[in-house]
Amino acid sequence: MTNPSFGLIFASTQKSFGLVMVGLLAIAGVAFFWMNSRSARPELGAELELAPNRKQYYDDEDLEGKVLDRVLLMALVFVAILAVGLPTYWLAEPGRQSNAIENNEGDDGVFANRGKALYAGSDAGGLGCADCHGSAGQGGVRQHIILTDEGEFQAQVEWMAPALNTATLRFDDDELRFILNYGRPGTPMAAWGAPGGGPLTTQQIDDILRYLHVIERDPDDLKAEVQEEVDRSLEAGEFDSLGEAVFNYGLYSGKDSGTYSCGRCHTTGWSYSDPGPDGGGGTTGFSLRGGGLLDRFPSVASHFDFVAQGSEDGIGYGVGGQGTGRMPSFENTLTEEMIEAVVEYERGL
Repeated sequence: MTNPSFGLIFASTQKSFGLVMVGLLAIAGVAFFWMNSRSARPELGAELELAPNRKQYYDDEDLEGKVLDRVLLMALVFVAILAVGLPTYWLAEPGRQSNAIENNEGDDGVFANRGKALYAGSDAGGLGCADCHGSAGQGGVRQHIILTDEGEFQAQVEWMAPALNTATLRFDDDELRFILNYGRPGTPMAAWGAPGGGPLTTQQIDDILRYLHVIERDPDDLKAEVQEEVDRSLEAGEFDSLGEAVFNYGLYSGKDSGTYSCGRCHTTGWSYSDPGPDGGGGTTGFSLRGGGLLDRFPSVASHFDFVAQGSEDGIGYGVGGQGTGRMPSFENTLTEEMIEAVVEYERGL
């Protein structure tokens, strides 16, 4: 593996070497022009007396001797410079490539910094992602207007915007790109990408994705914090079981904007603290009531896998289910015990 620091120094040295070569070639060209001008014979009188094409030139002995030798020697020198200089210059190409990748794609690279600038709040010249999802992607609250099916005003609510510092733990890049491009209908999340009618180019969407990877949290630390909040909610008497506490994570405390709960997608009104029956109605996710859940997942194992791994676009799950990629993976945010408990809870709804 190329040492980035060494590669950077080496690439810089080769750049300087290349500039010196260019300078030497320029000097050699000027010297050649000057010497050629000096060797020209002065014209005698007017053109009528002796036209340039009539003046005496080198005789055959000089032309095929010292003149030819001089020209061939100069050609040999230039060939030697190219033969030695170009391989030496390109010797550092692997280092330059490595540094280019790090400079562009690294955590502090060009793309990540562009994504950070786009993510920033509107008051900082960004798109305003931070206004909803928090300055560090920790989640936040957004004012949102609920409309009826006829498009009439129903209510203005405070919608919990999910944390994005764990988005890359829950979705793969293609799924996140889809969300950024097309938004989440029925929520404050608008379509930002050009395919969905938004203002951002493909490169800008990828820049934001690169930044989301930079702020990604450690899964083990996250699971410990989620466990702490779940334990707190149970001790406070907010819920009757572990499964119910996980399903409704953050409902009363607003912790992490309820990002790791099931209710925010499967319970109508959950995201703005006005939930209906647990698992009822459905929003982004389908309703978990009415027997459909058990028909889709006859076995606990298939249900567990769906919660742990999420869905993939076009890939089947359960009985007759086909994934869209909207169901996130929870194996990086919840412990196996939590997933087992929430599966048991959902199967009892």
